[in-house]
Amino acid sequence: MDGYILSIIGVALMQLSAELSLDSFWEGMIAASALIGIFFAGFFGGWLTDKLGRQKLYFVPPILFTLCSLAHLWVDSAVAIFMLRFLIGVGVGIEYPVASSLLVEFLPSKNRGPRLAALTILWFAGAALAYIVGNAILSAAGPEAWHWVLASPAVLGVMLFLVRLGTPESARWLLSKGRSVEADRVIKKVYGPTFSLANMPEAPADKKVSLGTLIQSGYGKRLLFVGVFWACSVIPVFAVYAFVPKVLAALNLTGDWAAYGSIAITLLFVVGCIVATPLVNIIGRRPLLIWSFLLSALALLGLGSFSNSAEWVVLSFFGLYALFIGGAQVLQLVYPNEIFPTDIRAAGVGIGASISRIGAAIGTWLVPISLVSIGIGNTMYAAAAVSVVGLAVSVWLAPETRGMSLEDAASLKR
Repeated sequence: MDGYILSIIGVALMQLSAELSLDSFWEGMIAASALIGIFFAGFFGGWLTDKLGRQKLYFVPPILFTLCSLAHLWVDSAVAIFMLRFLIGVGVGIEYPVASSLLVEFLPSKNRGPRLAALTILWFAGAALAYIVGNAILSAAGPEAWHWVLASPAVLGVMLFLVRLGTPESARWLLSKGRSVEADRVIKKVYGPTFSLANMPEAPADKKVSLGTLIQSGYGKRLLFVGVFWACSVIPVFAVYAFVPKVLAALNLTGDWAAYGSIAITLLFVVGCIVATPLVNIIGRRPLLIWSFLLSALALLGLGSFSNSAEWVVLSFFGLYALFIGGAQVLQLVYPNEIFPTDIRAAGVGIGASISRIGAAIGTWLVPISLVSIGIGNTMYAAAAVSVVGLAVSVWLAPETRGMSLEDAASLKR
């Protein structure tokens, strides 16, 4: 859902921009609007998730996705589209902490990394689906097809709402609030009547951790690490997804090269995540992240250096970037859910998502301006510099949490 709804704007942007006569400022603002919404929602969404519980907020995102997507059928101004996309971003900003926290708190340690990484595979699968479905609608629905393209996520929104009916509260969250009887009841419902609190692999920490502790203690460094590495892994990706036609045109790819190239690049992002997912447990989180940033930076440098080369050369470097960045992508939901304790896990995920998305929003807004002012080659060099920053922060701060219980992974004593 998130991959589809955040990527679909890239399909519709050129047509709606032409119809509404948008300048580069409004193109960038509309492309970045959902990311701005994530920035604001991540802070209060994560805090509310830790305060009120995972289950209560679990249904807010699909409702926002459905209603705001359908409203695109009637909008006719840049401001209206910006506001609707902003509200969709609010839904995504709530979605990251509530959905990932709920999942990680039910998973055993051996499955935790790969299962969380698999969410990123599904994100890119949703993004690929957005380009496939969106282009099909554009070719079939006429000159105002962008309305239907931007309304199409409503179908997935309804499906998401229905599939979540009956989801229980997190037993770990209930236990962290002293509600052990309810936690035991949830465990029996999910795992079977022979299971109980005694089967929980580790008990929650005795000392409660406040949101203030998140900033004032060693968790502040962890928050910095999550926000920066997450931002550096998504800034180039969101810029590409929002402006694939513009970027490929600037790289002299038009016609079939551009149409099939955009789909191929999107699918290679999925392949990169699929390849990286088992490596989360095989080589560990820290080495995977460092190598991912290093190799993706080299691919972007190559793309900048050969931006005027033949189509197959350009697509090859683009494809290498898509493959290599997969390691950093799959760790976006692994690290923040592992290195913060239950009391502040959702807040840590939400704030990390907010920090990353404001960087992605700024980067996305700058892309059309950058293409005009400094050209495609220098734009790719700037994207490579972002990956280098991610590499430096990862070398400095990335911990290793492979094989650890949630309690050990979140502890500052190790």
